[in-house]
Amino acid sequence: MTATLARTVSDLLLGVSKSDAQGLYFEDRFLSWSEHVRASLRRAAILDDLLDAQRPRHFGVLMDNVPEFSLLAGAAALSGAVLVGLNTTRRGEALAHDIALADCQVVFTESGRSALLDGLDPGVPVVDVDSPAWSALLAEERPAFRPRVAAADDLFMLIFTSGTSGDPKAVRCTHAKITGPGTMLAKRFGLTPDDVVYMSMPMFHSNAMMAAWSVALAGHSSIALRRKFSASNFLSDVRKFGVTYANYVGKPLSYVLATPEMPDDADNTLRVMYGNEGSAPAVAAFSRRFGTAVVDGFGSTEGGVAISASPGSPSGSLGRLPEGIAILDPETGNPCPPAEFDSAGRVLNAEAATGELVNVAGSGAFAGYYNNPEADAERIRDGKYWSGDLAYRDADGFVYFAGRSSGWLRVDGENIGSAPIERILMRYDGFAQVSVYAVPDPDVGDRVMAAVVPTRDFDPVAFTSFLDAQSDLGPKQRPSLIRVCAEFPRTATFKVLTRVLSAEADNCADPVWVRAGSAYSRT
Repeated sequence: MTATLARTVSDLLLGVSKSDAQGLYFEDRFLSWSEHVRASLRRAAILDDLLDAQRPRHFGVLMDNVPEFSLLAGAAALSGAVLVGLNTTRRGEALAHDIALADCQVVFTESGRSALLDGLDPGVPVVDVDSPAWSALLAEERPAFRPRVAAADDLFMLIFTSGTSGDPKAVRCTHAKITGPGTMLAKRFGLTPDDVVYMSMPMFHSNAMMAAWSVALAGHSSIALRRKFSASNFLSDVRKFGVTYANYVGKPLSYVLATPEMPDDADNTLRVMYGNEGSAPAVAAFSRRFGTAVVDGFGSTEGGVAISASPGSPSGSLGRLPEGIAILDPETGNPCPPAEFDSAGRVLNAEAATGELVNVAGSGAFAGYYNNPEADAERIRDGKYWSGDLAYRDADGFVYFAGRSSGWLRVDGENIGSAPIERILMRYDGFAQVSVYAVPDPDVGDRVMAAVVPTRDFDPVAFTSFLDAQSDLGPKQRPSLIRVCAEFPRTATFKVLTRVLSAEADNCADPVWVRAGSAYSRT
């Protein structure tokens, strides 16, 4: 079946069911797509035995990127069951909460992650796919399983949000929500059976499933699967497997760029690097160093708003504001005016111009959260999808990300976004990473706090001189506190857990510098 006719994930899988030359590479193993589909059908039959048809047919997967994850995803698609991607960074009762919230009837895990369930009662059976018991189940004689017919709007997977600023929510991902991006990206970048897709972003996250796994299936391409992302092994993997397309979310571009540069870095097969949340400097540097096209888009797991990079976009912009998407004042619901800039590029009307990205035409690809009507109501208001993402636009319609709605800071009665401050602070050559967030002001509102990972010992005098020289840094944007970290707390998809940093404020083991006037002193 051609990708353009594939309405469901099962359509995509059946479209490669006779492919013996393409498939899944993992370490020193190769599994052809034809073998993959047969193995998924066997697992689909097992799911029929394990899952009670009178309850939601949901099963959890707690694994790194191993072939069994892909096989079980195929089993879900072909049997009409729902795969629940369990975040491997969750622990204890938080993990048990996710399992219960998603109505999992069974949890599949593997030897590398089974210890996460030690001492925890998930309330459902646990199957270790590296155990003899699983091998015995696979070896049992069963009638041939006939794939079930799914509809495009049938539920295929529950994917939890990252939970960077609150508790993770289970996003309902239909078959169409997986096949749509996969088909579009395969067509956009011209993927064929000659291509190899590199997949090292975690498969429990939407980026891997929508921008890699389904892309390879839609292009009838192969996948080079890595258990976990490794910056030091990235280029060697590209060369080993002949990777032509790779995806990312967040900081991986920067991590790869931090590896020692070699004269032959551009001697590789990689044609396209596609993802989101890469910084403009990292995108440009990666493209130059590795000789590949880097396309940085904008979207979220929910899928209500997506912005594609446009040719000729100004540095730092997400692309042009699409039709049906608006930037609205979250309090009044009115459209925000375009940003006005001075000669130095500083936004003069940031408070008025910054608003929330809203799909005014409807919910887009957002199919709701599972078992969370309150969160649904927060996202869908007056028939519009409110993304929770802040942005502003210039007079030509190019959009600039300004943080999350949870990233609003209220300083001296003015609303300030965190992302523009982060971009300015990243110009300082003494910082490798920066995260800006709000902490309570002793009087009223917020103070601006920045956590930084330095490249050398923090010099408060040199940093103050740097701030003084930034013409586009407003007085209210100037950080009141600087926390010097060895590393940031992060999700499995490399997003900074700002809620953790904000909750800790200056009550932490890291050195914290506090501004008095224009100078910083250590607490």
